[in-house]
Amino acid sequence: MKLKGVNSSSKRTIELIKKAFAELIEEKREIRAITVTELVKKAGLTRGAFYSHFDNIYDVAQVFQEEITKEVFEFKKSVHTKEDINLYFDNIFHFLKENESIYSKLLFSDEALIFMGWISKRINDSLTLILNNKNKELDIIFFTDGAINLIFKYFKKEINQSLDEIAIYIKAKAQELIFGV
Repeated sequence: MKLKGVNSSSKRTIELIKKAFAELIEEKREIRAITVTELVKKAGLTRGAFYSHFDNIYDVAQVFQEEITKEVFEFKKSVHTKEDINLYFDNIFHFLKENESIYSKLLFSDEALIFMGWISKRINDSLTLILNNKNKELDIIFFTDGAINLIFKYFKKEINQSLDEIAIYIKAKAQELIFGV
């Protein structure tokens, strides 16, 4: 992938590519079914514009993974209070709301379950590290898998709750897990 030091024109191009990719993944359900030709056509770009930013289709998927990694896993603060927990989850849900239209499309792909498993594992590891408590590892795994599944069901429109309602519920459950509240 070639996304180092991009200017505003490049950022616009990358956003067009990401939007087209999300639409195609919703339509085709798997990454390997998407070609660069159809992606650039949908984005209204040239193949040269695509290849100046990416080496292949899988690099576009990697951008989404890196965005989530940055937003979810780069929480530098230790979690000691309810406010810390709320801040941690507020950051995650703010990111999800900002990118709701794209992620709702991405989660319709066949690769979504693999992606969700990857996210779940990373969040489990992150929370175990943040909480600095190996004794709660099974509780953290149970909580994380449930939270990820709620979010997954929301984006697939399988539940009626809003993202805000889910955020409130997950924060309350996290406080129960961590503080026994």
